[in-house]
Amino acid sequence: MRHCSATSAKKSMTLLVAAVLVAMVAMAVSGCGETEAVTAETSQPFELKIAVEFTDHAACAMVAEEKGWFAEAGLAVTALENYVTGADLAAALARGDIQAAYICLVPAINARVNGGVDIKVVAGTHKYGYGLVVDAAKITTIKDLAGQGLKLGCTQAGTSVDVLLQRLCEVQGLPAQQIAAGAQRMNPPSQVLALQAGKIDACFVPEHWATMAATTGYKLLATAQDIWPDLQGSVLVVKSELLESHPDVVEKLVRVTDEANVWINDHPDEAAAILAESLTVSDQMVLPDKAVESAAKLQVTPEIVADSMTRLEYRSDIDAAHVQSIIDYMDSLGYLKKSIDASELLDLRFLK
Repeated sequence: MRHCSATSAKKSMTLLVAAVLVAMVAMAVSGCGETEAVTAETSQPFELKIAVEFTDHAACAMVAEEKGWFAEAGLAVTALENYVTGADLAAALARGDIQAAYICLVPAINARVNGGVDIKVVAGTHKYGYGLVVDAAKITTIKDLAGQGLKLGCTQAGTSVDVLLQRLCEVQGLPAQQIAAGAQRMNPPSQVLALQAGKIDACFVPEHWATMAATTGYKLLATAQDIWPDLQGSVLVVKSELLESHPDVVEKLVRVTDEANVWINDHPDEAAAILAESLTVSDQMVLPDKAVESAAKLQVTPEIVADSMTRLEYRSDIDAAHVQSIIDYMDSLGYLKKSIDASELLDLRFLK
C-alpha cells in the first residue's frame, strides 16, 4: 500500500510539473504574440514630404506614388508637391518644409552652393530632357538665333535651360551674351502659349513642354542630346539631416526610384498614361498663379508624354566627373558664389 501511495504521489507531482511547464510555455507564446502585435501596431511608416518638378522629368516619383511603391517601402508620402520650375523647387527646399526632392541638377547645385541648403544628391533620375522649339517659318538653323529682332523665350538666368542656352551658343559660335540678354524670361507653359500666339519666335524649355510646343508649324530644332552629350538632367536630393538620422529611409527612396525607372523603361505606354494624368493641372498643385493659368490652357495627352519620354533616358546612375563638369561650367558663367567639389554634393552609397 505504501509503495502504491508513493508511486501515485510521484505521478501526481510529475503531472503537476508538466502542467506548470505547459502553462509557462503557453504564457510565453501568448506573450510573444502580444509583443509582436503591439510592435506591428506601433510601427508607423516614415512620413515624408517630397517635391517634384511639374514635368515628365519626375516620372519615377509620379509612377511610384501612383503604384503605391512608396507606401510598400514603408514611406508615407504626406505631400508630393509640384513646382513649375527647378528654381521654384530650390526655393522650397531653402524654406525647409521639404525633406526630399526630384529636381534638375542645375537648381540642385544652386540650392547647395548659392542657397546654402544642406542637401545631398543620392541618385540620378534621368539624362537630357530639354529642347529648343522654333517657328519653322522664321528659323531654320541654330545660327538664325542671332538674327536681329528675333524673340527667344527662356527661363530665368541660372536655370537649367539658361545654362544650356549658354552652352548651345558656345558650341555654335554664337554671341551668348547678346542672345541671353535679349531672351524673354518666362516659365515653360507661358513660353509655349507665347510661341503659339506668335509673341515669340522660339522657346527653350524642359520636356514635356518642348514636345507640347512642337506641334504643326513649330519644330524641335535642338535637344539636350545635341547640346551636351551625357547631360545629367535631374536627380534625387535629400536633406543631409534626413540622410544622417535615417539612412534606411534614404536607402528605400533610392531603391524605389531605381525600381520605378526600370519599370518605366519596360512599360513606356502605361507610364505615359500615368504621367499625363499627373501632369494635368489640379487645385492641389503648388504652382505660381500665372503658371497655373498658363498650364491649364495646355492639354497633356498620353501621346504627347510618350513622345516626350523618348527624349529622356530614365536611369538612376550618375557620374561624379560629369557633375563636376556642370559645376565648373556654371562657375565659369558666374552663376555660383564659389566652386565646390562634386564630392561635397554627392552621396551615392545606396546606388547599386
